[in-house]
Amino acid sequence: MPTEKAKIIGISRHRLSTDGDGVTTLVAFHGCPLRCRHCLNPHSLDGGDMFREYTTEELYDTVVIDELYFLATNGGVTFGGGEPAMRPGFIKEFRELCGSEWRITIETSLNVPAANIDALLAVADELIVDIKDMNPDIYRHYTGRENTLVIDNLRLIAGHGRQNDCLIRLPLIPDHNNDADRTASRKELEALGFTRFDLFNYIIRRH
Repeated sequence: MPTEKAKIIGISRHRLSTDGDGVTTLVAFHGCPLRCRHCLNPHSLDGGDMFREYTTEELYDTVVIDELYFLATNGGVTFGGGEPAMRPGFIKEFRELCGSEWRITIETSLNVPAANIDALLAVADELIVDIKDMNPDIYRHYTGRENTLVIDNLRLIAGHGRQNDCLIRLPLIPDHNNDADRTASRKELEALGFTRFDLFNYIIRRH
């Protein structure tokens, strides 16, 4: 019987090449340790009373409708948020339900205890890592948190030889970092053996 429960803020089906390989279903968790100045999912930070809490079995029953798409395209479920790496037990239990044929991807900031990432490496095929910036001052100013856990978890992933299973997102964030900062971040990550990068610009809509 499933024991883990998690509050889910959204389930988005039939996503193609946006959250990992193949056709994916994005499952977004409530809750995040960061307080980013331009949060893309601010509803993941509120009290969450409007969102449903799922058991792993209830979530599986909801997403299994697309299993044929997953199997045909090497797709599966991408866990995002919020911060899915706060819920390693839930994701591990979900993997036990869906088996090994679905691709499991985790979108994470890595700003969680190392034990969480260690547990997720055993069940995830890919990590999409939103680094923000490797510079601790830039990171702190943008997220309101230190990046010590991020650095520790990058080293943990490298220690497991899983760098090629990570896509590292390195944004340019207006008023926070620049091209030189991003180049410095990339060099630091390459020194740890990471080779896959997604470079893009945040578009801040001011009202």
